[in-house]
Amino acid sequence: MSPALPFTRPTEPIRSRVAFAAAHVVADPMGENTPGAAAALDWEATMAFRRHLWSYGLEVAEAMDTAQRGMGLDWVTTQELIRRSCAEAAAVGGRIAAGAGTDHLDPKVRSLAEVTAGYEEQMAVIQDAGAQVIVMASRQLAGLANTPEDYATVYGRVLDQVNDPVILHWLGPAFDPALSGYWGSADIDAATTSFLALVAEHRAKVDGVKVSLLDAGHEVALRAGLPAGVRLYTGDDFNYPELIKGDGSHASDALLGIFAAIAPAASTALQALDADDVATYDAIMDSTLPLARHLFGAPTYYYKTGVAFVSWLAGHQPGFSMVGGLQSARSVPHLVTAYRLAGEAGLLPDPELAEHRMNLVLQTAGVQP
Repeated sequence: MSPALPFTRPTEPIRSRVAFAAAHVVADPMGENTPGAAAALDWEATMAFRRHLWSYGLEVAEAMDTAQRGMGLDWVTTQELIRRSCAEAAAVGGRIAAGAGTDHLDPKVRSLAEVTAGYEEQMAVIQDAGAQVIVMASRQLAGLANTPEDYATVYGRVLDQVNDPVILHWLGPAFDPALSGYWGSADIDAATTSFLALVAEHRAKVDGVKVSLLDAGHEVALRAGLPAGVRLYTGDDFNYPELIKGDGSHASDALLGIFAAIAPAASTALQALDADDVATYDAIMDSTLPLARHLFGAPTYYYKTGVAFVSWLAGHQPGFSMVGGLQSARSVPHLVTAYRLAGEAGLLPDPELAEHRMNLVLQTAGVQP
C-alpha cells in the first residue's frame, strides 16, 4: 500500500473553477436499512463528511443520485438531510446546492401537471432551507412525456417559479436506465437541440447545466453552444480531468460524484490550476482517473457503493453499510480493486487502517488474505 500523499487544504477560495462534490450519505449501522425500508442515517458521520468536503474548498451538492436518491433515500429523510446540511453550510460558510426531483410521487402519475407540482414541492423545501436548486431529471416525466414540448412545458413552469438561478441536470441512461430518451428523443443530437432551446429561453433562470452522459465529445460541443454566462458542470466521471482543464476556448466546471471520493486530490489539483501549474494539475487528476473509471464502471448506477467504501477505508465513517443494503451491490473483487487504486492514488490517509478494514471485508466474505 502506497503512503498517503501530502494533499493540501486551500488557504483561500478556489478560483479557477466552481467545483461541487456530490456527497454520499452514511447509513446508521443499527438502522433497518433493508431494501424498501425508510432510510436511517448516521447523522454525525454524514455531516462530518460534508465538513470534510468544505474544508478542502469544495462546494457540496446535496441529495443527488450520489446520496442514493431513487435508490434507498426516501423523501422524508431527504428533507431532513437538506435542512441539516444547509445549517452546517451556514455554520462553516460553505456553498451548497440540493437536488429537487419527483421521486416522492407515485411512479404511475398520470399528468404533466402532477410532475410539475412534484418539482414545486421539493423546490420549496430547498429554497426555504437556503440552498441553490439543482433540477434533477424525473423518471415520471420521462415516462409521460411524448415530445420535446412536454419537457419544455414542465421545465418552463418550474423555472418561472424559482427565486434564484438553478442548475439543470441531464442524467444519462448509464446512471438511470429509466431516463432514456430524456428531452424528447433517443437521438442525442435531437435531444441536445431541445435542451439548448430550453436553456436559451430561460437563460436568466439558469446558472448552469450538469451533464452526466459520459461522452466527452458531446460535452465539449454542448458547452460551446450554451448561452454566454451559462456554466457547464461536468458530470463525466470518466473524463473530468481534460474537461475541467478545458481546450483553450471553453472549460467545464464540476459537479461530480467522484469528487466525494477524491476530495483532497481534486482540491490540490484545482489549487495548482489556480496557480497556472498545469503539470501538477495533470499529474494529480490523472492519478485519480483509474479509480474513478473503476468505481463508475458498468452497471454505473452502483458507483455509490464504491464511494461509500472508499470513504470507510479512508476513515470518514465507522462502518461500511448503506441505505437499501446497497453495500452488497459490488463484488469482493471489485472492492479489492477499489482499495488498490485508492491506495495507489494516495487517497488513504491511514494505510494501516485501510489494510485492516480491507482484511475484515475479505475475512467476512470467506477469503483468506
